[in-house]
Amino acid sequence: MSLTRDVADIFRRGLGPAAKEALGLAVSGGGDSLALLYLAVEAGLRPRVATVDHGLRPEAAAEAAMVAGICADLGVAHDTLTWSWGGTGNLQDAARRARTGLLSDWAKGHGIGCVALGHTRDDVAETFLMRLARDAGVDGLAAMAARREIAGVVFLRPLLGVARAELRRWLLDRGLPWVEDPSNEDARFDRVRARRAVQAMAEVGAGADQIAALAGRMADVRAALEAVTADAAARMARIDGGDVILETAGLAALPAEIRRRLLRAAVMWIASAEYGPRGAEMERFIAAALAGRPATLAGCRSSHARGRMRLTRELRAVAALEVPAGEAWDGRWRISGPDSKGLTLRALGEAGLGLCPDWRSAAVPRASLLASPALWQGERLVAAPLAGFGGGWVLSCAGPTGPLSAAPLSH
Repeated sequence: MSLTRDVADIFRRGLGPAAKEALGLAVSGGGDSLALLYLAVEAGLRPRVATVDHGLRPEAAAEAAMVAGICADLGVAHDTLTWSWGGTGNLQDAARRARTGLLSDWAKGHGIGCVALGHTRDDVAETFLMRLARDAGVDGLAAMAARREIAGVVFLRPLLGVARAELRRWLLDRGLPWVEDPSNEDARFDRVRARRAVQAMAEVGAGADQIAALAGRMADVRAALEAVTADAAARMARIDGGDVILETAGLAALPAEIRRRLLRAAVMWIASAEYGPRGAEMERFIAAALAGRPATLAGCRSSHARGRMRLTRELRAVAALEVPAGEAWDGRWRISGPDSKGLTLRALGEAGLGLCPDWRSAAVPRASLLASPALWQGERLVAAPLAGFGGGWVLSCAGPTGPLSAAPLSH
């Protein structure tokens, strides 16, 4: 078996029609990502490389310079991206999010549609145990995706089927050095403890290979559940403007897990949330839905009328949100029309609704209008398309993804 050939095939399948376009690699200087770089070059690809310096270790700048030197020797373009932690919140989570954001911006700035990451089979197993410890469900325990789009950039993980040890052997056979991050031995970090647990479990025959295989089967289970949820959405959900309308009787008849997934998908779309609500909050919201009671969850609110449940944005979740008119508001909404210089988008609110004499003829519930986007010039209302105020402006809402995308549109 040729590791180089296999990875080249994975790259080409992952890239699809974009196989000949610009490819980015995230390379830290560690064994996994450096192996990814060498494999890509050996496979005949000519990527552009980025190294993220989180500013958390004094050695990081030197490691980025080392990667830059390797790239220069290989004839590959290299950029170093820097980040500074604000000192609050979970460091590992903040660093991960920052890394993704930096890489997305870097890729788009260089016309790169795909960025490859060096995650291996061992990372799949370690992530599984970390999520298991956090009481994750099927989705959390499913293997990390080999291909995922974030902020308009496709992130590839071509090495998920390769063991970390295999990459190290490949590098050693060629006399290629790499850097060992000392934090990989720091037991204060969840991933380090998970790595040690995987190694210990291998002694009883349940090591990285077996755990990664289980994570893969969980991904299959997730896909099956998503398909059933999409079918339910097509039958009993409807997209109305920026709201989701569900048939209460149909919702009650669904299996508990499908009902949970459908409601979570609706909340995630309305709130533009990366992760959906779970646990006791989610269960309380479901109980209220089945009882026909209004409830709030993750910045969304529900109401009930004529056998239907309507999910809409909660005003207080967006009351302070204001962006220039050319930008997306609340992650979903954009407005187009005449010259928008000096104008901003923010929630219509009570004051704005009072300036819309014809809002009752708009066929949109009052609560939905209050949390809907409106165009403002200071305190002057310019347009509120959903409330029928101000001509010449068109409001558009990004449609849902995932299982909810199967739901039909009202208008």
